[in-house]
Amino acid sequence: MERDGYVVLENFLRGNECDELKSAGLELTKQIPDVAERSIFSTKETSKTQLVDQYFLESNDKIRVFFEADAVDENGDLKVDPSVSLNKVGHALHLLDPIFRCYTYSDRVKTVCRELGFIEPAVVQSMYIYKNPGIGGVVEPHQDITYLYTEPIPPVGFWIALEDATIQNGCLWIAPGSHKSGVHRRLQRNPDKDSKETLVYDKPACVYPQSSFSPVAVSKGTCILLHGNVVHKSAPNKSSASRHAYTFHVVEKHGNTFAPDNWIQEGENAPFVNVYTTSQME
Repeated sequence: MERDGYVVLENFLRGNECDELKSAGLELTKQIPDVAERSIFSTKETSKTQLVDQYFLESNDKIRVFFEADAVDENGDLKVDPSVSLNKVGHALHLLDPIFRCYTYSDRVKTVCRELGFIEPAVVQSMYIYKNPGIGGVVEPHQDITYLYTEPIPPVGFWIALEDATIQNGCLWIAPGSHKSGVHRRLQRNPDKDSKETLVYDKPACVYPQSSFSPVAVSKGTCILLHGNVVHKSAPNKSSASRHAYTFHVVEKHGNTFAPDNWIQEGENAPFVNVYTTSQME
C-alpha cells in the first residue's frame, strides 16, 4: 500500500460467498423505482445529474439505485431488461441490508483494518457495482479522497470482485505511486445556497497520461485495497461478461477529520460506527 497505493488480497471471499453477494445484488434490480424517481449515475464531467439530484445527495442513509446512461431513454423508460439496467446501488448497504452488513463487518474486514493500523475505523459508504455487459459505463480517473475528504489520514477503499475482472469486461486500472502526489481536487457541498448546483468541484478535472495506468485484472473473490489518494479508473464494458463488485470505504475517526462539506455525511439510519465493535447482524 505504501509503495504503490494499493494491495491485492487474493481469495478474500470464497466462491460461494461471492455468489451470495451477487444474488443479493441481482435481487436489488427487482426493486427499481418508478420512472419519475430514476437517476442516472455518471462520473463523466459532462453529466451533472448527480450534482443537482437530491435523490443522489440523500442516499447517505438509504439504499438507492442508479442507472446506466445507456439503459434509460430521455423519458426515463428502460431500453434494456431491468436485470442489466443498473450502474450501481448505494450508499448504506453496509448497514441496511443484512447480507451486505454481514460481509462488511466480518472478522476478515476487522483483521485488515487492524493490519492497516486503524484505531477507530468506520465505513462511510458502500456500493454494489454492476458493470453490465455491453453497456457498463466508463469510470473516469479519480481519487476517492476527492469525494471522501479526510485529514490527515486518507480513506481506504475495499473493492471486492464478485466475478473475474478482466481487461475485456472493465477491470480497474491504477496509477501506481500516484497516492504520493497529494489531493488533486475535491467535490464539495456548494456554499452558494442560491446556486442550482448542490455540489461543486474546487478545481478542473485532471488530465492523466494513459501510460501511468496499469490494468489490475483479478479473479473472483479478490479484494483490492485502495489508498484514498491513488488515481484509478475503469474502461467501459463492451464484452458479453458482467463484472460485478462490492465496494465500501473506511475512514479513521480517531484523531482524524471527516470534512463537513463532503457530499456524504452521517445519517440517522447510517451513522459512522466503529468497525471493530459493530456486529454482523443488527
